[in-house]
Amino acid sequence: MAHEMTATDASDTESTADTNPTSTPKRAVVLLSGGMDSATAAAEARDQGYDIYALHTSYGQRTETRELECARQLADEFEANDFLQIETGHLSAIGASSLTDDEMAVADADMESDEIPSSYVPFRNANLLAMAVSYAEANDCEAVFIGAHSEDFSGYPDCRPEFFEAFERVADVGTKPETEISIEAPFVEWSKTDIAAHGTELEVPYEHTWSCYRDDQPACGTCDACAYRLQAFQRTGVRDPIEYAERPSYVEEG
Repeated sequence: MAHEMTATDASDTESTADTNPTSTPKRAVVLLSGGMDSATAAAEARDQGYDIYALHTSYGQRTETRELECARQLADEFEANDFLQIETGHLSAIGASSLTDDEMAVADADMESDEIPSSYVPFRNANLLAMAVSYAEANDCEAVFIGAHSEDFSGYPDCRPEFFEAFERVADVGTKPETEISIEAPFVEWSKTDIAAHGTELEVPYEHTWSCYRDDQPACGTCDACAYRLQAFQRTGVRDPIEYAERPSYVEEG
């Protein structure tokens, strides 16, 4: 699992790079959905010195065209070594999620609910991480980065820290003996607000990201994804650069 890089870690890395300029650069697969969390994860991977191999999956989600467009733009912005798009229709065929099933409406945000939301795609992250580990092993990558965070795992069971810890063990058992791939979820204990603040420091081009569950353009502003995103930017005092049909306030007025 990911750990925070300390100043000592960073100086050791720089020292090793200085004394061994011909060493092979670190490589990491980044699950690049096109959203703000995955974009910030890509920026974090780059900041930690990884060459990026971007993996984007289209699985029949409502906004897949816009998400793919954003993922490609982000891969260019982060100078990814490679960009791989995989289309997987099975998650849409399985259904049971408002993101993939046209018969189910995308609900308005309910930020106080403890229920698993209808936008949950059953066991999606296991599917995505399995593809990412395959891609990582094929390209001698040392890590897979995913942008999941604490407000995700309050609603999505496959975003919990113990899930990523377990999946790292699966990857270790299921790959070649010499393969070592860590599952990096650097924001798993962070809030969306923490991510927005950190990404702003890393100069993440959030204008090239998309989070809305409902619409390609403009973002609705009222689904769960829009609400948490807008709240994060509002709490950091930074204006979210994408266009919204509505831009409600999701912070308490005081």
